[in-house]
Amino acid sequence: MKKIIKISLCIALLSMSNMMHSQIAIGKTSVTNSSVLLEFGTGNKGIILPSVQSINGNTPGAFVFNTMSKAVQVWEQRNANGTGGWLNLTELNAGVLHSFSNSAPDSTSNVGVIIGASTTTKAGTLVLESTTRALVLPIVSNPQSTMIGSVAGTMVYDATSSTMAVYDGAQWNYWK
Repeated sequence: MKKIIKISLCIALLSMSNMMHSQIAIGKTSVTNSSVLLEFGTGNKGIILPSVQSINGNTPGAFVFNTMSKAVQVWEQRNANGTGGWLNLTELNAGVLHSFSNSAPDSTSNVGVIIGASTTTKAGTLVLESTTRALVLPIVSNPQSTMIGSVAGTMVYDATSSTMAVYDGAQWNYWK
C-alpha cells in the first residue's frame, strides 16, 4: 500500500511539474514548435491588454492600455536616451475608452498567472517566464477591416503587413 501511495505521489508531482513548464495552445490543439510558450488559434480575435490608470512598479515588457493617457503603452527597461520609461505604441489622448469595466476591483497583489515556471520575480496579471520560448500573438489579416468592434488595448499580429497591430479604441497602429 505504501508503495502505491509513493508511486501515485511521484506521478502526480511529475504531472504538475510538466504542467508548470509546458507549452499552451488556446483555440488549437498544439503549438507550432518547441520555441513557443503560448500560442493562439486562427480567427479574428486578439489579446485585450489590461486597462489601467496607473501601475505600481515597472516590469520591462509590460503592455497596458493607459486610461489616463488613452494610449497603448509598453514599459522599456532602456529607451533611446538610455533611461527606462513608457513607450507609447499609439498617439497620446487619441484612444477611446471602452464602455465595459472590470467586475472586480484592481488587485494590490503582484501575484498573477505564471506560464513557463513555478515562480517569478516579475509583477503582472499574466507573466510568461521563459528564456527559450516566446508568445505568438493571435494572427489576423487586415485587423482594421476584419476586427470591427475591437476595444481599446486589443493586440494582434497582422499577417498581411507582417507587423504587430495595437488598437487604441479609435484606430489601429502598426509596429515592425
